[in-house]
Amino acid sequence: MHDETVLYVCMTCRAEGDSSEIRAGARLLAALKEQAAGTQALRIEGVECLSVCKRPCTVAVASPGRWTYVYGDLDAEASAATILAGIGLYAGTTDGIVPWRERPEAFRKGVVARIPPFTTSTDTP
Repeated sequence: MHDETVLYVCMTCRAEGDSSEIRAGARLLAALKEQAAGTQALRIEGVECLSVCKRPCTVAVASPGRWTYVYGDLDAEASAATILAGIGLYAGTTDGIVPWRERPEAFRKGVVARIPPFTTSTDTP
């Protein structure tokens, strides 16, 4: 991994029909933190809302100089390993773009947005 990669997890996501007292997004966050314990250069942060309420559970992955991706329709209990595998592929790139066929299926089907790397006015000619 090059620079630090940040995985933002929407903690307020509520899966349809979810009767648990703890929201699906919060459960996904806990599972990700547990499975990623000790992973260097990966920071996992819970956020209040990613505004993708119709496609819970939702995460966003970002890193300096790389494209940012937002993924939805993830399963709170079963997606942590898949997400971490996809983040590993992302972190291994220089620009954040993992070839489509190499992405986990959940990322291919669940992509909500791809956002260009942030640049400052001094970065452009």
